Amino acid sequence: MAAIVVALGHSLLKTSPTPSSDSAATPGQDSSPLLPAPSLSDRPPSHAPHRESRGALDETDGVVPDGATVLDDAVPAVANLDAELLDGLRQAARDAADDGVTFTVNSGWRSAAYQEELLRKAVAQYGSEAEAARWVATATTSPHVSGDAVDIGPDRATEWLSEHGSAYGLCRIYRNEPWHVELRTDAADRGCPRMYADPTQDPRMRQ
Repeated sequence: MAAIVVALGHSLLKTSPTPSSDSAATPGQDSSPLLPAPSLSDRPPSHAPHRESRGALDETDGVVPDGATVLDDAVPAVANLDAELLDGLRQAARDAADDGVTFTVNSGWRSAAYQEELLRKAVAQYGSEAEAARWVATATTSPHVSGDAVDIGPDRATEWLSEHGSAYGLCRIYRNEPWHVELRTDAADRGCPRMYADPTQDPRMRQ
């Protein structure tokens, strides 16, 4: 009987699937599991840390209601974005709509309190401040808090921006965050700058 149990155990080990990195990863990226963009429509709730209950935090802190787009002026996470960034996003969104692509805002401007909460949760999830820093910045360094960054979804929208975004000054900044977009005003002429592997490589995060 014991021999049968052992044999079955070996069989299960051989057939168990090998964990893989998030589907948003691109070839050549770090193979560590990615922290997905909040609430992409094609991902399960367990992969949506920015949508979970946050107690006193609400839309005035940058919590984004379901279905918000870059055109929603009534949503603080959108309305409080840098004016030039928002203008570029809206121009791009109108042109992307001609291709049947909609830009959903998964996260935009955030209050310092919201950013601190996300960082606390990231430290708990990843087990250390150093690992959490690959995904979530501090309230003093985050471009979300200053209104200079937006997380766009779903995947079709991020793919569209990867191909066309530079014409609007919209650039991916980190290889491990395909949803994270910032404004680079000279990108239309010079192209988007080379991406950092993750936020820990960004000099702005070391202030």
